[in-house]
Amino acid sequence: MTDVDSPYDGLLLNIARQHDGIQPFMETFFSFLQRKTDFFTDPRGNPEKVVLDTLRKFQERAAEARKQKEKELKERQIRENIERERAKKRAEEEAAKKAQPKIVEIPDDEDMPPTLEAPGATGVDDDEPPPLLAPGEESETKKKEESGESKKDGEDDDEGKGMKPNVGNGGTGVGYVWTQTLQELEVKVELGMNLKSRDCDVVISARHLKVAIKRGRVIIDGELAEMVKTPECFWTLEDGHIVVVHLTKYNQMEWWKNVVKGHPEINVQKVQPENSKLGDLDGETRQTVEKMMFDQRQKQLGLPTSEEQQKRDMLAKFMAAHPEMDFSNAKFS
Repeated sequence: MTDVDSPYDGLLLNIARQHDGIQPFMETFFSFLQRKTDFFTDPRGNPEKVVLDTLRKFQERAAEARKQKEKELKERQIRENIERERAKKRAEEEAAKKAQPKIVEIPDDEDMPPTLEAPGATGVDDDEPPPLLAPGEESETKKKEESGESKKDGEDDDEGKGMKPNVGNGGTGVGYVWTQTLQELEVKVELGMNLKSRDCDVVISARHLKVAIKRGRVIIDGELAEMVKTPECFWTLEDGHIVVVHLTKYNQMEWWKNVVKGHPEINVQKVQPENSKLGDLDGETRQTVEKMMFDQRQKQLGLPTSEEQQKRDMLAKFMAAHPEMDFSNAKFS
């Protein structure tokens, strides 16, 4: 038997409801074994051992299940704490932006002192024609443009492709804005009108997301960039015109480039993990979070993670301890 639902659950649950507590229920069960089977009378059997072994087996399962629930609760609390700190930081940044002056005084041209420039002072003679090129010869500027050496304004000079992430380590798409942590994504979709929840058509599956207005326009409908844990995903309607979709990542050790495949991508190498509040965590939790952040940075740089480095160190020690062995032709993964 496993921890999945048993085909006898309905029958046993119905019997249990007819008893006032576990003790009467167990007495009925053992009465059945005593009256209708040879469980207690078979000389080859050992009823006490069978009962105790079964009891210990399910005690261990119950303890493991309790530990798993405690672990999941702790991880959820960590994510919620980090999200709260990030939301607080965003609110502070938005407040700081609103506090900045919106009007800048520009001096009138009459107040500016006149300036005289000698002809050719700028280094460019408007009347001078461009240099003549031999047939088949191209200008350096054109060569650079064709080879990609000339960069446009705002283009990212760093390695990797995509837009620079926003303050929430996410980006923008057509009609929506998204942010992310290592564990979750939040997608805010502008509907353009005030609606009720029943007017929204939102479908979340492990690999697909759809956000639309019933009998109206479709804003998002495509394959997700990565898998999500569907039971932990949900959506809400804020202020009547914004659908907020919460997605829990299946792989919680990587950053997403975009929400839906084919939509605008961000440069994940410029993602800034939140680490300013690690000091508020207990030792064990902080160690876990720091390890996750370290492994993520190593993957982005193409370097070994902590576990991979540990395996390499162990292999190096083994090779040093056995110099008589020839590893020249060995292949290691």
